[in-house]
Amino acid sequence: MRFEIWMAFVLGAVLSWGVYVPVLHKGQSAMGGELGPSAGAVRAFLCVGIAYFVTAVVIPLIALQFGLAGGESLDFTTKDGEINTKALTFSTLGGIAGAAGALCIIFAIKNKGLPLYVAPLVFAGAPIVNAIVSLLWDPPEDATRSEYLPGWSIFFLGILLAAVGAGLVLFSKGMIDDKKKELRQEKAKEQAAAMATNPEPPLSAPPPTGIQDQGPA
Repeated sequence: MRFEIWMAFVLGAVLSWGVYVPVLHKGQSAMGGELGPSAGAVRAFLCVGIAYFVTAVVIPLIALQFGLAGGESLDFTTKDGEINTKALTFSTLGGIAGAAGALCIIFAIKNKGLPLYVAPLVFAGAPIVNAIVSLLWDPPEDATRSEYLPGWSIFFLGILLAAVGAGLVLFSKGMIDDKKKELRQEKAKEQAAAMATNPEPPLSAPPPTGIQDQGPA
């Protein structure tokens, strides 16, 4: 398989979204301070919004204005000169969906979700939804032909494996949480047993100060 330019950008997206949740969790933790990540979640999301504005508004405007967008211009009209409402609507809805997903991740972490579990669940479930929506909106031409059956079989096997992966993440979380609780209980029992077999010695009388009472002269 020959490496193409679009694959580099896919790799960039994988790396960016791959570090998104852990980096965001670090920001929330630092923002919340001693109170924990949940205390800094909304302020951290405000910083995300500022970053979105710079990345998704300022940079595209500069690229469109100075001809750095591969031939695109700052124009939102159709060939007839009318406002391209369909393009604007769906593009804006896509942005809302992306921001809503980020907000959901924020509140998942705010409500004691750990990046170790949040990210795999999100990035295993999202491709499944993406595949279903894409098939419903833009079904491949002649998709029912028998020649395509091997490819479709592998495609749906991939979706199934993604669903199984999400389920295994949840299952593993339960096992880890149960084991953590069990180990804490065992540690508490060991500490209680140690205190019962080795009670603290009674407090001794204070040592003499070296000054003795003198009788009457």
